Amino acid sequence: MRYEEFTIEGRNAIIEAFRAGKTIDKLFVLDGCHDGPVSTIIREAKKRDTIINYVSKERLDSMSATKKHQGVIAYAAAYEYAEIEDVFKIAEEKGEAPFVIILDNIEDPHNLGAIIRTANLAGAHGVIIPKRRAVGLTATVARTSAGALNYTPVVKVTNISNTIEELKERGMWFVCADMGGEVMYNLDLKGSIGLVVGNEGEGVSRLVKEKCDFIASIPMKGNIDSLNASVAAGVLAYEIVRQRMS
Repeated sequence: MRYEEFTIEGRNAIIEAFRAGKTIDKLFVLDGCHDGPVSTIIREAKKRDTIINYVSKERLDSMSATKKHQGVIAYAAAYEYAEIEDVFKIAEEKGEAPFVIILDNIEDPHNLGAIIRTANLAGAHGVIIPKRRAVGLTATVARTSAGALNYTPVVKVTNISNTIEELKERGMWFVCADMGGEVMYNLDLKGSIGLVVGNEGEGVSRLVKEKCDFIASIPMKGNIDSLNASVAAGVLAYEIVRQRMS
């Protein structure tokens, strides 16, 4: 996957990006390369909790657009990530009970962008994504969100289960989307709520599902058994909107 202008190649360019405070989502380093500049880059990455992948020269060559990567390629976020506090602040300013959408390992940038767009239109105060095994705020995500990224904060966390626990302590309830759950129309989804949507293939992971208070299913009338992740997020988000308005 190419991250267009948000791919940074070469040692000096990456060191400068770190020094300028750019958010680097992932760093790819030539396996076994430990000279001065590369050690500096790795040190900066560890300081900022960036995911580091040690890869072969062939992999770097195939990822490189310039063919002058010097053993390092970085993926920078297209937008800055927010903090959980930013989400609560927006809810407070609007005088509304907090409403967040939590994504458990969404890998497709088009799905993430579409969900951020839906979150904005449904009045969610923020979107929470995991640091690992999921897409970050790439150029494709920014484009697909159709400008929603300018208004809806996206928070990146190390552990989704722990984050749900922390938010429960702040009075939030959590509902996750799963075909084996109660039909969404039968659930009380008012108040301070988090909607959890799972990975495109596996759905919500078992550990995360166990943390949720409700499991909601969307009625299916067709011949296939599941909706696209971003469509499922939209359907459930708007059931929450309907209940919040009534």
